[in-house]
Amino acid sequence: MTADKRPISAEDLNKIHTVQEPQISPDGRFVAFVKVRPDQLEKTYKRNIWLLPLPDGDAFQLTRGGTDSGPRWSPDGRQLAFVSSRVDQPQIYLLPTAAPGGEARPLTSMENGAHSPEWSPDGARIAFLSPLRQDERAAEDAGVKKPPEPKDKLESKQRKERKAEDELNSWDPRPMWRIPYRQGVSYVDERYDQIYVLDTAESAEAKPRRLTDLNASYSQPRWSLDGSAIYTSRTTAPEGDEPWRAMNIFRIQAETGAEEALTAGSYTAYGPTPSPDGKWIAYRRGHIGVTDLPERLVLMSADGAETRVINADLDREVIDLAWSPDSELLLSIEGEGNILPWLYQPESAELAQLHDGIFEIEQIAAGANGLAALTLSTPRNPQELYLLSNGGLREATTFNHDWLAEVFVQDVHELRYESPQGPVQGWYLLPLDYEAGKRYPLAVNIHGGPHAAWGFSTKTMWHEWQFHAARGYAVFYCNPHGSGGYGEAFMRKLHAAWGPVAMDDIMAGVDAFLELGIADGNRMAITGGSYGGYMTAWIIAHTDRFKAAVSQRGVYNIASFYGTSDVPLLMSNEFDAEPWERHDVYWDNSPLKYAANIKTPLLLIHSENDFRVPIEQAEQLFAWVRRATDTPNHMLRYPREGHELSRSGEPGHRISRLTEMIEWFDRYVNS
Repeated sequence: MTADKRPISAEDLNKIHTVQEPQISPDGRFVAFVKVRPDQLEKTYKRNIWLLPLPDGDAFQLTRGGTDSGPRWSPDGRQLAFVSSRVDQPQIYLLPTAAPGGEARPLTSMENGAHSPEWSPDGARIAFLSPLRQDERAAEDAGVKKPPEPKDKLESKQRKERKAEDELNSWDPRPMWRIPYRQGVSYVDERYDQIYVLDTAESAEAKPRRLTDLNASYSQPRWSLDGSAIYTSRTTAPEGDEPWRAMNIFRIQAETGAEEALTAGSYTAYGPTPSPDGKWIAYRRGHIGVTDLPERLVLMSADGAETRVINADLDREVIDLAWSPDSELLLSIEGEGNILPWLYQPESAELAQLHDGIFEIEQIAAGANGLAALTLSTPRNPQELYLLSNGGLREATTFNHDWLAEVFVQDVHELRYESPQGPVQGWYLLPLDYEAGKRYPLAVNIHGGPHAAWGFSTKTMWHEWQFHAARGYAVFYCNPHGSGGYGEAFMRKLHAAWGPVAMDDIMAGVDAFLELGIADGNRMAITGGSYGGYMTAWIIAHTDRFKAAVSQRGVYNIASFYGTSDVPLLMSNEFDAEPWERHDVYWDNSPLKYAANIKTPLLLIHSENDFRVPIEQAEQLFAWVRRATDTPNHMLRYPREGHELSRSGEPGHRISRLTEMIEWFDRYVNS
C-alpha cells in the first residue's frame, strides 16, 4: 500500500455521486442531467439538475431544490421543465435557461402531484401524469371547486393535517380486492396516473385538461409529430391481478381524449417512443404469461402497417433507447457483462455497435450529428456522465475523481468456465493486500432477478465489492443460467428449476476460482439478495462448504411468497403451475424445505416494508433454522425500508447493512 491512499470503507457510500436522466438541448449546446448524492443526516438523497456546456465545458449546478428530477428541454431550448417536491407534492416547474440562474416557476399545482412532463412539438403545451381516484376524477368532472389558497402557514398546516386524517380514515378498514394491494413500501391507494395537457405560456389562464378516465395508470405521454395526438401505454386488464403484465400501446387524441389501440394479441407492449420524423414508434414487447424470455424492441410504422423486431437476431436485451433528431435510434444493449451503445437506422434496417469497451450504460440521450450523452459506470468508477461522438467516448464529469484519488480500487478480472449446464461467465476481485502464493478468504456474491445480470462495472454493486476486497476478501460473482445478456436459450435454462441449475453454475465457478490458487476453500462466505438470497439459502442447505452466509431479502417459501408478494404471478409463470395445483413443485423448490440441513452460520437481513419479498419469508427461515438446528442464526430487520434497501435505502441503513455483513463474515470465516 502507498501512504497517500486508504482502503475503501462502508462509510464511503456517502462520498459516491451518481448521475441520471441526461437530456441534450435541441441546439446541441448543453446536456441537462440530475446529480444525486447521499444525505445521511436527512436519511435521503439530494437531487439537483446540472448543465454541461458542449462541446467541452465544465458542468455547473442549475437547481438547488434537493428534490429535482426529470429535466425536459422545450423545443426552442429556452426552458427546462422538471419535477420537484420542494414545497410538498411533486409538481412540474419551468426554468428559463437563456440566462442560467433564473427563478423556476411552478407550472402545476395538482392535488396529488404531477410528474412525467412532455413538451408538445410547438412548445405551447405540456402533457403530464397525475394520480387520481375515481371519486376525485368525478369531482373534477363535476366542476367541484378547490378551496381558496390558505390565508397563512397555520391554515396551510391545518389543511394538510385534515387531509392526512381523512386519507387515514378512508382506509380504515382497508379493503383488498385485487393483487397487488401494496407495492414499494406502501399500500395501493387506488389512484391511477391520468394524462393531462396544460398550456405553458406564463400568461395562460387555462386549467389542466384531463384526457383519460380509467382505473388504470397510463405511461409516460409522448406527442405525435403534429401535436394532434399522444402515444402512451396502459393495461388492457384493469380489473385483473398484476395488471401491468398485459399492456397495449394507445394513441389518444389531444383534443377529445378518444383512444385507439395500436397493439393487441398475445404480447404485452409498453413504452411507445415516436421518432422525430413521425414515421415510426418504438416500443417494448414481451410474452403475456412468460417472465423468463428476453424482451424485444419493436419498431412499428406510424400507420401500423409494418412492424419489425429490432433485437431478434441479436438475441440480446435493450436496456435504454433514444431517438436522435434525424430519427436514428440509439440503443444500449446488454451482453456478456457489458452494456454498450448501438445504432439502428430505420431506413436501412441496419443495427451496428457504436463503441466497444468494458463499461455499463444506464441511461442514454441522443443529439444531432451522432452526439450522445451516457450515464456510464466502469470497473474503476461507479458512475459519471460521458459523451459519445464520431465513435469516440470521453468522460465529461469528474464528480467521483477526488474521492477515488483517496482510495484503493481493485481491478475486476474475468473468469470464464464450464459448469454442468454449459459455459458461464464470472468475475473476481483480488483482496487489497494480495500477495501471490498466499490464500485469502473468499466472498461469493449472487445476483437477484432471477433474470438480472452483473458484469465488470455494475453500479449497484461497485462499492460493495470494493468494500469486501478492502476488508481482505477475494470476491467472486457470476451470471448463472437464467441471467440476462446471453440470449433466450440461456435465460430459459432456469425455468422451473431455480435452485439446482444455478447452484451447479455457482459452485462450478467457485471451484474454477479456487484452482487459481488465490482463495482458501476452507474460508468461504456467501451472500446475495432477493433471488440471490434464495440461492444463498438453497446452497447452504445443500452443502456445508461455506463458513458464513448472509441471506438478504430472499424468497424461502415459494407458496407463501405467492400469497403475500406483489408479484405472485412470477411463480406461476416460472414454475408452470399454481400452488394449489402443484404444491409439491412449490415446496420442492423452496429453500425452507431443506432448512434443517443448514449448518452454515446464517445472518438474515430483511426490510420491514418489503412488499416485493415480504419479511415473513425471513421470519420463517429464521424460526426453522433456530428450532431445527443448533446453527448460529441471527436476523436483522430494517424499519421504513423496502426491497431496494441495498440500492436506494436510507444511507445510514445501507452502511449498517454493509458493516453487519462483513462483521458476520469475519466472525465465522476468520475464526
